Amino acid sequence: MSWESHIEKIIARHQELTDHMATGQSAAADFVAMSQEYAEISPLVEKINQWKNGQREIADLQEMTDDPGMDAEMRALALVELQQAKKNQVEMENALQYALIPSNAHDSRNAILEIRAGTGGDEAALFAADLFRMYHRYAQDHRWQLEVIDSSQNDLGGMNQIIMAITGQNVFARLKFESGVHRVQRVPTTESGGRIHTSAATVAVLPEAKEVDITLDQKDLRIDTYRAQGAGGQHVNTTDSAVRITHIPTGVVVQCQDEKSQHKNRAKAMKVLMARLYDHASMAQDLERAADRKSQVGSGDRSERIRTYNFPQGRVTDHRINLTLYKLERIISGEGLDEVIEALIVENQVAQLADLAQQ
Repeated sequence: MSWESHIEKIIARHQELTDHMATGQSAAADFVAMSQEYAEISPLVEKINQWKNGQREIADLQEMTDDPGMDAEMRALALVELQQAKKNQVEMENALQYALIPSNAHDSRNAILEIRAGTGGDEAALFAADLFRMYHRYAQDHRWQLEVIDSSQNDLGGMNQIIMAITGQNVFARLKFESGVHRVQRVPTTESGGRIHTSAATVAVLPEAKEVDITLDQKDLRIDTYRAQGAGGQHVNTTDSAVRITHIPTGVVVQCQDEKSQHKNRAKAMKVLMARLYDHASMAQDLERAADRKSQVGSGDRSERIRTYNFPQGRVTDHRINLTLYKLERIISGEGLDEVIEALIVENQVAQLADLAQQ
């Protein structure tokens, strides 16, 4: 089924809603739900009608240019108008196709971003720190706010893990494809023989949960407090300000020690816990919806290798879309990361349009 068939379903549904609402016989709750759906699809129906009007205009102009009895001067004018109408129609059709893509309810949300050092020991922790700086710069360039919730450093300045909250416009929409295993190939500063090592870090991007998304029963939570620790395990303060929260039904554990206040650490830890529980529930729904999809930008699996940063060759390769850019320094600094993210967004939109055509 083509996407043109899909728009006929939308038009039919719009008319159905119009007729139902005109009767005034629906229950109050049903009327509210129908009104919301009507408001959501009305702008799309307007685009569809504009596209259909463009199709009719092209057909009329084509008929004029094909008319053998048409005056030569009039035919020339019609040909100019036909060329412009076809150009406008291509732009309108592209805009309509992308408008047909179902919006992701999470895209407008803030995000919890977690980075953990993987295989590679100290070098993996140093790479995790590089990724943190990359996302920090990227957030600054987009005028987002970044707040570190929890972090664990090693003695070399690397990061075993770091969890941060990023707030701003369309944060999750732009960062959601960063989830997965990031791999680095380079000569570590600790390598005396000049050999190239391969290390990895795992990135998880979670949509921030709202209070209405998750209902927590306090009896399902175990909250422990302890003294915050710094690099090497030394205590950085003398009070039990660090907080660890365990969600007993799922076994999810979060902790926060970045603030000196136990109250602030608890609030931050709860934010991460809510995001993880919401992400767990959302992923289950997404997997169910995507069961029949034949193409998509990665699986979203945190264990999936998504990108390699090769320092000797100065290249970055995103394995999901076979994109290779010889701009490693710009990308790892965060300055050039948008080029990769934009390519991922476009590829995902193309996959979603292909899905619509097959529905």
